[in-house]
Amino acid sequence: MHDDPNLPVLTPDHPDTEFFTDAAAAVARLEQLYAQATTFLAGQFNQVIRNGKPGARIRAFYPEIRLVTSTFAKTDSRLSFGHVTGPGVYSTTVTRPDLFRQYLVQQIGLLIQNHGVPISIGPSATPIPVHFALAGNPGVSVPQEGVLEFSLRDVFDVPDLSTTNDDIVNGTRRYHPDGSMPLAPFTAQRVDYSLARLAHYTATDPSHFQNHVLFTNYQFYVDEFESYARQVLADPASGYTGFVATGNQIITTPTDVLTPVTKMPQMPTYHLKRADGQGITLVNIGVGPSNAKTATDHIAVLRPHAWMMVGHCAGLRNSQSLGDFVLAHAYLREDHVLDDDLPVWVPIPALAEIQIALEDAVEEVTQLEGYELKRIMRTGTVATIDNRNWELRDHSGPVQRLSQSRAIALDMESATIAANGFRFRVPYGTLLCVSDKPLHGELKLPGMASEFYKTQVARHLQIGIRAMERLRDTPLERIHSRKLRSFEETAFL
Repeated sequence: MHDDPNLPVLTPDHPDTEFFTDAAAAVARLEQLYAQATTFLAGQFNQVIRNGKPGARIRAFYPEIRLVTSTFAKTDSRLSFGHVTGPGVYSTTVTRPDLFRQYLVQQIGLLIQNHGVPISIGPSATPIPVHFALAGNPGVSVPQEGVLEFSLRDVFDVPDLSTTNDDIVNGTRRYHPDGSMPLAPFTAQRVDYSLARLAHYTATDPSHFQNHVLFTNYQFYVDEFESYARQVLADPASGYTGFVATGNQIITTPTDVLTPVTKMPQMPTYHLKRADGQGITLVNIGVGPSNAKTATDHIAVLRPHAWMMVGHCAGLRNSQSLGDFVLAHAYLREDHVLDDDLPVWVPIPALAEIQIALEDAVEEVTQLEGYELKRIMRTGTVATIDNRNWELRDHSGPVQRLSQSRAIALDMESATIAANGFRFRVPYGTLLCVSDKPLHGELKLPGMASEFYKTQVARHLQIGIRAMERLRDTPLERIHSRKLRSFEETAFL
């Protein structure tokens, strides 16, 4: 913040910082503070647009959660979250507490329970950028720089990329500027940035996202997902309450009509919702590790309980057939998009709970098990590469590395999604379907799909859905494995 010292600063009135031992009451205060701040900014912004540049700077602040503990006493070691690692002062700024209410009540409740001390709620020292304060407000639009007769940043705070980063999850920030330690994996401005990006890339509001996310790279899965949604919406016992498509179109019965959109977003996204948020979101990320990273970078701030890749891959073994499944238990990372954030020497472990859910779902959907299941599914290393036309280059280098890694499949997204899951502490998994075998002369060409392949593709999404439904019934503390947590970890998931 570089303010003119001669200008007064207008800020909203707000309650003083207060201590809470009740998580729900603490979150209610967060919502009150955030609503006061954003309402103030919206009102002042409208006045500025009508009346011109004011003689003051206008500022409001994100609310903040703060914990102070003075003991090294051990907490419940069965949980990998919900407690801090030692005595000190911990804090996090908060945005959209209405959107994160259930998450915040859970995380704050665990802190109070595990440490036996109250947490404090009050305004932080971090200003809310006016663009984020007005996001989602249909009655207000922020003009581009240069449209007004004065610079917007001379009056309001605007997004600042120098403070919007992944230092906490990357393990490179141990202290906030005020000396407190991070309490959550993301700051408020980092969350706001991703909420805005999600609305842009997916053409659906972040509030529709569910706790279980499937990624695919093939439009056919979208059609199957809508078909499945209509089936379960016909059954009140399913627990599903609605299906959201591009443009925030919502249907609640199997016969409701969805209007085709004329311009699809970069990453079309669909949500099969449950009242508790435990439904399933499907994102068609398209092809390539860049899209995979972009999607997961932003969805991570919503703190989903699991995400999985269910897409197509190249089979690398002659014993495989088109339509066979590949369950990844390791990843060869040649996608390169995460090299600066997560070095390639960091191992990306398979997570037992996810692996079991996927294998059980394959058995359920295909009605095969044990040795018979091996006829259509292989478990092994999946290689992810950033060059879609790698076949056109000299084969000796890539093929030798693939052989040395024992890889059984190659794609362009899976390792990226798994690595970002590891980085963001989001449980991850991969189940792919073999669509071509380039090393054995079976290229992805029109007319090559057999009936077996078509049948398997139809089953593939069903397997992903059933795996997520199994995970939904798994206790949260079992899904969020210690494999994803470092020895200096934030208390919040």
